[in-house]
Amino acid sequence: MSGRKSAFGRAATTGPAPAGQAVLSRFFQSTGSLKSSSSPTGAADKADPDSDSAAPLASTFPPQLPPHVVEVGSSKKRPLGSDGPVQKKTKKVQEKEGGSDSIKFGNAEPKKCLRTKNVLKSLEKLKEFCCDSAPPRNRVQTEPLQERLAVLPKCTDFDDINHLRAKKAVSCEDSKSRISQKDTTLSDLSPFGSSHTVNDNSQKTSDPKPSNKRTKSIYTPLELQYIELKQQQKDAILCVECGYKYRFFGEDAEIAARELNIYCHLDHNFMTASIPTHRLFVHVRRLVAKGYKVGVVKQTETAALKAVGDNRSSLFSRKLTALYTKSTLIGEDILFENGLSAKEFILFTVSMFIMCQGYNWATYFVCDILFCFQGVQPATGEVVFDSFQDSASRSELETRILCLQPVELLLPSHLSEQTETLVHRATAASMRDDRIRVERMDNVYFEYSHAFQAVTEFYAKDALDLQASQTFSGIINLEKPVICSLAAIIRYLKEFNLEKVLSKPKNFKQLSGEMEFMTINGTTLRNLEILQNQTDMKTKGSLLWVLDHTKTSFGRRKLKKWVTQPLLKLREINARLDAVSEVLHSESSVFGQIENHLRKLPDIERGLCSIYHKKCSTQEFFLIVKTLYHLQSEFQALIPAVNSHVRSDLLQTSILEIPELLSPVERYLRILNEQAAKTVNKTELFKDLTEFPLIKKRKDEIQEVTDKIQIHLQEIRKILKNSSIQYVTVSGQEFMIEIKNSAVSCIPADWVKVGSTKAVSRFHSPFIVENYRHLNQLREQLVLDCSAEWLGFLENFSEHYHSLCKAVHHLATVDCIFSLAKVAKQGDYCRPTLQEGRKIVIKNGRHPVIDMLLGEQDQYVPNSTNLSGDSERVMIITGPNMGGKSSYIKQVALITIMAQIGSYVPAEEATIGIVDGIFTSCGGCAA
Repeated sequence: MSGRKSAFGRAATTGPAPAGQAVLSRFFQSTGSLKSSSSPTGAADKADPDSDSAAPLASTFPPQLPPHVVEVGSSKKRPLGSDGPVQKKTKKVQEKEGGSDSIKFGNAEPKKCLRTKNVLKSLEKLKEFCCDSAPPRNRVQTEPLQERLAVLPKCTDFDDINHLRAKKAVSCEDSKSRISQKDTTLSDLSPFGSSHTVNDNSQKTSDPKPSNKRTKSIYTPLELQYIELKQQQKDAILCVECGYKYRFFGEDAEIAARELNIYCHLDHNFMTASIPTHRLFVHVRRLVAKGYKVGVVKQTETAALKAVGDNRSSLFSRKLTALYTKSTLIGEDILFENGLSAKEFILFTVSMFIMCQGYNWATYFVCDILFCFQGVQPATGEVVFDSFQDSASRSELETRILCLQPVELLLPSHLSEQTETLVHRATAASMRDDRIRVERMDNVYFEYSHAFQAVTEFYAKDALDLQASQTFSGIINLEKPVICSLAAIIRYLKEFNLEKVLSKPKNFKQLSGEMEFMTINGTTLRNLEILQNQTDMKTKGSLLWVLDHTKTSFGRRKLKKWVTQPLLKLREINARLDAVSEVLHSESSVFGQIENHLRKLPDIERGLCSIYHKKCSTQEFFLIVKTLYHLQSEFQALIPAVNSHVRSDLLQTSILEIPELLSPVERYLRILNEQAAKTVNKTELFKDLTEFPLIKKRKDEIQEVTDKIQIHLQEIRKILKNSSIQYVTVSGQEFMIEIKNSAVSCIPADWVKVGSTKAVSRFHSPFIVENYRHLNQLREQLVLDCSAEWLGFLENFSEHYHSLCKAVHHLATVDCIFSLAKVAKQGDYCRPTLQEGRKIVIKNGRHPVIDMLLGEQDQYVPNSTNLSGDSERVMIITGPNMGGKSSYIKQVALITIMAQIGSYVPAEEATIGIVDGIFTSCGGCAA
């Protein structure tokens, strides 16, 4: 019965009705043809009273049969269930019952008693199988999830899968009524059938054999483990570590097959797909780039430690170790894996997400809505926030989205129609493989009472000293909308273990708190093509493309901020212009040496942030620390030359402070073993173990066991009477004794044979078996201890995070200055003169982007501009279509922006008064 139960247990997963039909076809199928009853009321057609063959059946059966019972007829149909395995088992049952494979209906007179006996015997077994095919009561109650993770056919055509799911849902509705009718019919069967059933049940109850555990659940242990994990992360695609590969299940497997172009197939109850472990970082990046949230589930047990534990016979325990989205792609699984270079790493999309919260304060603002957003860049540790009023067009919100270019939006579940329209427009503009991901959060987490409590709990735990208490009071005094946004973003980042980036509020920056930068709204950014062109939305053809000659990733990010935030203070603008002029005209070799150092740098800023979150690998840590150490020594050597040749205050400050800020890294570099760090071997990572007593103790224990095994070799030589015998290691198995097959007879009987070939056999003595098992346990415990010490080591290094980041910001500033100097070298560029007056005077100016695109062959025709607050304040430009009107107007705006960035401009002369804002209408006409 156990075999039958398991067969029908599997059939039950597709619904009770097909299973019941398979059972009935098993016992009522004749050698002739069969037809199913088709009465509209569900009753079977009554037997002909004049027929001799119908008499016994009429006396034995009630007149009404279940709607799915098949009768004798002229046609033959296959049962609706999965009757493949059922037919195989039917033959065995029929052979036991007398070797006939059908119930024959010919003459009714001969063998009436035998026929009745066979029918009753069939009905008894029918009732047993119908009971077995019912769903088990102890099934895990996960109805919503099971609907998503339903058993799918072996098919990778996703349209067909959806069609089959719909058909299956319809058939399940019909099966409910059939089950109730089937139970009623079985209870009304002949008294012989009921008496036999009672006796049979009593025999079952008295049977002392335990039931087969595999029949209690339709899911395998691994599938049950996956369902439990999936219930906790319903919106994530889970990669489950299973030995040497990561597996996807159910709907996750379908998505992975579609997006990663890999094969998925049906395995037990779920569709499944797999990827090799060493390619995890590649596939996670691809899924994340397409806008998915990806979770990595790893095994938390090792074989040796599990063998001595209480759960040695159970499934390997697994847990979610990492979650990734576009803005939180930080982790040991992602960065610098398997020789991934720093350049490949930093070319991935810039990570940032924005959360918006709207308040309608009609009491104070008649037409405006107050918005607040919190922007976080987890990969670099940058945090910005802003609170502003916006109109129905949401132009201010659009400006901030265009400036920051987020890759992820965290929004309340309910927003106004105008805001939803803007969000849809922003996400629809992204490319298919570079989608902006939208995450929704319940509105309750944005309410002030809930938000205040969450922010208080997060910051009050560290408010022990005076400085921390001042920080806490500063957070509490923020505006209410800012606190609401901050609370929601803290909750979201905790899911990824990245909330530490918010622990230093002094690093928060407000975008529009002070009048430090020129106002450039979203329409202006788009019309002037400052960050991307309007044709294919790429960087080429934009102002950023013209100015970007940076050598480092962190320098490129800083230059982008400079381009979107032109300065308003004359002193800061002239400081940048002085630095660019000095690099442009200096004959010293200092700047050339610094530029060569910058050219070789990885993305130090992101690497430091990964270390700060304790999510970096040993390989990444060693690369970052070694790079910082070399920078410190090289810039230290340049200090005398900088003091004697560099006159710019901005350059002097940036270069001279770097060596002192980088000085702490030398101590950490000397502790590390380079080879072990590059091979990600944490057990040999630290050279000096005086600071790591736990690792030293574990290594001493391992050495003690190893010495015992080596001493045991002398005893083995005496037993085998061979003084030259040695331990051998084959395929990872250590301490084996290798003996020729001709001399195996001298091996003691209690020795364990490990392996053999045609020539030799290999053995372990009982002493080696015991100690080798203990040795493996100690080695795996050492790995766990080293991982714990490694996290403590990263925590210690994080104390210098802010000083190291300051050094990186100085390097980024120097890189931006060098980039602007390279722009000035292109020819026919001049240094603009900036002043406080209201004046824009440009002699023979050119559009910087068009001039670059045309190149040297087709020169752009220059144009002059003369605007002044005292004379000409407005110019009206007329002319034919395609005559260059928009290009001329855009040229004036772009030259003004370049001048206030601190760059040279494409003109013979330029005098620019400080402009506090540029606004454009459709087509780029300056207002």
